[in-house]
Amino acid sequence: MGLEEIPPNLPRGEDGFVDWSKVDVKDIEMPAGDDMGITSDDDEGVDVEEVKSESGFGTVIVVDNLPKVPDAKYDKLCTVVKKIYGQIGVVRPNGLVMPKSEDGVTKGFAFVEFHNAAEAAAAIEQTNGYKLDKAHVFKVSKFDDFTKYDAVPDDYKAPEPKPYVAREHTASYMLDDRGRDQFAIRFGDETEIHWNDAQVKEPVEVYKRSFWTESYVQWSPRGNYMATVHRQGVALWGGPGFARFAKFSHNGVQFIEFSPCERYLASGSTHDPANAREQAQVVVNFFDVRSGAKLRSFQGPISDFVTGAQRGLTWPVFKWAGASDTGAFFARMGKNAISVYEAPEMSLVDKKSIKLEGVLDFCWSPADPILSVYQPEQGGGNQPARVALIELPSKREIRSKNLFSVDTVRMFWQQSGDYFAVKVDRLTKTKKSTYSGFELFRLREPNCPMEVLELPDKTEKIVAFAWEPKGHRFAVIHGDGARPDVSFYTMIDEGSAVNKVKLIGTVKNKTANCLFWSPKGKVVVLAGLKTMNGQFEFFNVDEMETMASAEHFMATDVEWDPTGRYVTTAVTSVHQMENGFNVWTFNGRLLYKHQRERFYQFLWRPRAPSLLSKETEDDIAKNLKKYSKRFETLDESIRNAQDSHLAAEKQEVTDAWHKWLATKRAAIESDDHVQKVRKIMRGRYPGWTEGDSAGDVVETQVEVEEVISVVEEPLSMVR
Repeated sequence: MGLEEIPPNLPRGEDGFVDWSKVDVKDIEMPAGDDMGITSDDDEGVDVEEVKSESGFGTVIVVDNLPKVPDAKYDKLCTVVKKIYGQIGVVRPNGLVMPKSEDGVTKGFAFVEFHNAAEAAAAIEQTNGYKLDKAHVFKVSKFDDFTKYDAVPDDYKAPEPKPYVAREHTASYMLDDRGRDQFAIRFGDETEIHWNDAQVKEPVEVYKRSFWTESYVQWSPRGNYMATVHRQGVALWGGPGFARFAKFSHNGVQFIEFSPCERYLASGSTHDPANAREQAQVVVNFFDVRSGAKLRSFQGPISDFVTGAQRGLTWPVFKWAGASDTGAFFARMGKNAISVYEAPEMSLVDKKSIKLEGVLDFCWSPADPILSVYQPEQGGGNQPARVALIELPSKREIRSKNLFSVDTVRMFWQQSGDYFAVKVDRLTKTKKSTYSGFELFRLREPNCPMEVLELPDKTEKIVAFAWEPKGHRFAVIHGDGARPDVSFYTMIDEGSAVNKVKLIGTVKNKTANCLFWSPKGKVVVLAGLKTMNGQFEFFNVDEMETMASAEHFMATDVEWDPTGRYVTTAVTSVHQMENGFNVWTFNGRLLYKHQRERFYQFLWRPRAPSLLSKETEDDIAKNLKKYSKRFETLDESIRNAQDSHLAAEKQEVTDAWHKWLATKRAAIESDDHVQKVRKIMRGRYPGWTEGDSAGDVVETQVEVEEVISVVEEPLSMVR
């Protein structure tokens, strides 16, 4: 119902607006089916639950499998239980009841009453399965559950099967006839999904929703789902209409991370302690995306999740391994060890962690279950630093390298998992300065050969490093000035019997501090972000030439679409002005600009992995002209339709002009207009009669000069 549709019979004040103080809203009848533009979650068609009456015990939980202790240890056990649940919510005075048997020994369970039902629900979620010790694992449930289960009839009655309801196809976006890609944007309180339409040179809206998320949105790795984050948990949406597919309960969730195969979801949160002397608590839950079941929960003080040189919690706490047919692995770094788990069992591989003295960092290969780890120098420098590659699930060490005089280390995997690089900053003998170099590993070659790369001037600062996602090249920005150099290297030396790293070329004096390779390789964007105010250069590495230079003032983000055809630059809300995004072609031609206030996110929707073999893809690339004819014809029809649309708009304007002109001519030739003209002529020229020659009328033009002002100023005589 719009404002213009408000019933006229409602009482109104002197200003003409409805006086709502005199209106009984119960008497107002809304049009059938009108939802006032607000879609209810109950209309989504999922998870509709029958409203249940409250029993009055919604704030009470039952904690089972507690130790059975005598009176001498009763107070101590009560203190422990209160401390556990006092970190989650407010336990009411006398809200802990622990029944005893006749001999004074506790019965092994307790009742805990919270201030409200939300705290009770959070307590069940966070402590069900809590391990007090090896023999006592909490089993926590609602007090109301006992009444519910007591009401179950003795005679079993099979439930009636629910009718099958087909769900929307989550990969429907991949069936677009024109091969377009989708993207999500978030600004203000709005979230929108659009097609990137290069032919019409503007985004085409697919779906939008206000207050869709409370913090941020995230696509799943294969693009099937959109995840939204809420105080109560995480929701997944998909299909052409973005219906809700699943929801996962996690009170106060802050972070989420999908497994590469999209089958599992990890969610994390931190919770402030009840008093300043205690540590913040961390909760990490793992869910099965298909069933919605919680597979495992990790909980504990923040010190259990922060290791090495970390100053605070770093997400992801658990890192997923690359996609693998042997299982989904994820790992967590602890003190002197890395714990690797396997889904869906969510148990430690071989039931024990990998012992690594002083381990500071680790990361997974994006393509294989191979773990790279870094251990710093030990024993005051007597034991060198070490980088190792470990294969899972066998835990076999593929290759390792000792490093000396190490200051800092960064590890970089190539997206296909073919190559691995370690950037090492080493201390000089005086330990007052550093110099940099790279350790390069070839994973696909026998025995995983390794070689060292140092720049001609190894004291130069390494600004950025990036692998070509699908290829054998990498780029390095290096230099100490405001305009550093960019060097390109290849891992394949066709002129040598043994592959060695080889310099392709160096381009000098570039306004760049970041590298963004196209997902398909060959093209890289040299970006000058932050202090360089959004300078961009689109560089063809095959030809070693610049295709275009551009500027997007104050740009903060750069993101390629999954096909490598388009790239986006964006200014997010970290700047108060010029918020929005620009879409460019891969060769640097601007397609369109899209301005939005309070702009937070731009996310291209990932594509599912190709089902074609590498041989088939190579054949398509070789015979691209044959396959491109259909798309060229389609593009031409779109251009013709656009031209027809523009021609129709021009014709509409022309027709409106001719219509206006005809109306004016008809008005001039009308009798009323003629009489007005005659009256004006007689008033201006007395004695004028219709038909007089123009010579009887004399027009004289008179020029009148007027003095505006006179200013007297002394004239200085200069000799």
